[in-house]
This record gives sequence, structure tokens and C-alpha cells, in this order.
Amino acid sequence: MKRTLVIGDIHGGLKGLQQVLKRAKISEKDKLIFVGDYVDGWSDNASTIDFLIKISEKNNCIFIRGNHDYLLHKYLTKNDTNPMWVNHGGASSIKSYEHISEEKKQRHILFLDHLKNYYIDSENRLFVHAGFTNQNGIGNEFNPDMVYWDRTLWEMVCVMDPSSSKNNELYPKRLKNYSEIFIGHTPTTRIGKSTPQNFANVWNVDTGAAFKGCISVMDIVTKDFWQSDPVWRLYPDEKGRN
Repeated sequence: MKRTLVIGDIHGGLKGLQQVLKRAKISEKDKLIFVGDYVDGWSDNASTIDFLIKISEKNNCIFIRGNHDYLLHKYLTKNDTNPMWVNHGGASSIKSYEHISEEKKQRHILFLDHLKNYYIDSENRLFVHAGFTNQNGIGNEFNPDMVYWDRTLWEMVCVMDPSSSKNNELYPKRLKNYSEIFIGHTPTTRIGKSTPQNFANVWNVDTGAAFKGCISVMDIVTKDFWQSDPVWRLYPDEKGRN
């Protein structure tokens, strides 16, 4: 049976990614949509990119750009060691790339070059790393880079009245543009939840893998989901971003 699966933030936790994909029993028939932040956290940053490139040779994959992927690209292409990035996971990526061949580095840069800022499927579902602010839709953002930094979309839906209807004139106009919106970026653990969460028509599949949480995979139709072990337990000798 063909499925479309959305995968939350990974943050260099390749062991967790491999574990959860095994638990989800993925096959070559499945379409995989990754919402970004493949690096910056655990030690398997370069290996995670290798794995993603390899899995895309077998599966139909969509790779969304996360803010950490954007910052890694700046480091690999311009040697940009932004102190804030280094202190928020970048140090692990720098270390991961210390002994990578130039050939592999160029292959990874090409992968990062081709990440999508967002993806809209045939059922008008939007997949984006963080969010957007323009009430007329994501394609109208004044600053396209904001789609992998914005937190206002998630913050807004978290405080919305659950009974609010799209027919209500006060319903946020930006939400009406899409049937569903799938995001990562802001861990659900920040609101005390360890699983993918839904508010209004927004699903957040970042379950805190960079910290004390898991990597999550969800079927976008049935909303069944699978999770890795807490990723920090798979890297017991590391601190990650904790």
C-alpha cells in the first residue's frame, strides 16, 4: 500500500531516524516528506545527509529546508561560523565535517542547494519547516527565508479556540489557504507533549529530537505515527543540544 509519510526534525540523530523508519516499515512505494533540520545536534550530521541522499535513490522524497540546514550550507560554502549557530548545534556539524572528503562535501552542498523552502501537494496540503506570515499564502512572503524561521504560525494555532470554524470571520486568513499544514521547527516538548500535535489545521511533527525527545514519522492521511526512542538515549556519550 502506497503511503505518504512526513518526517520530523532529525538534528544529526541518524540512529533514531533509521530506527523509526524501520518501525514505520517503510517500503520503496512510500513517499517521504522531510520537514527539515537534518543537522546540528547529535554527532551523525554528515552521515545523516549521506543517508538521505541514499534513500532518495529508492524512494520518492521531498526535502524541505530547515534553518539549521541553511546555516550548515553557509558554513560549507562560505566558512561562516556564526557564533549563535555554533552554540546551538553547529559545533557538532563542524566536527562532523572535519574529515569529510572534498568530493563528499560537494555532494552534500548540492543536496543542500536543492532543498525546497516548501511543498504543496495535489490535495493542497502545505509542508514547510517553520511557518509563514502572509495572509495570502506562503508564496507571497516578503522575505522567503522566514519560512524556515517563523514561529508565529505555531504560536497562533496553539492559543486558538478549538471550536473555531473556518466560516468564522475571525478565523486566521493564512490558515484558510491550505487544507492542512505540516511543520517542524518548534518542538512539541515545549508545550509538554512528546507526540505530533494538531491545532486548527496545523500538524507539528517536531517532537524534540535535538533535546530529550524522539524523531517522529506520520502518515499524512490516517495520522498514524511512529517514533524512535528518545534520541539522547541512542547517543549516551553525547550532550546534543541539551
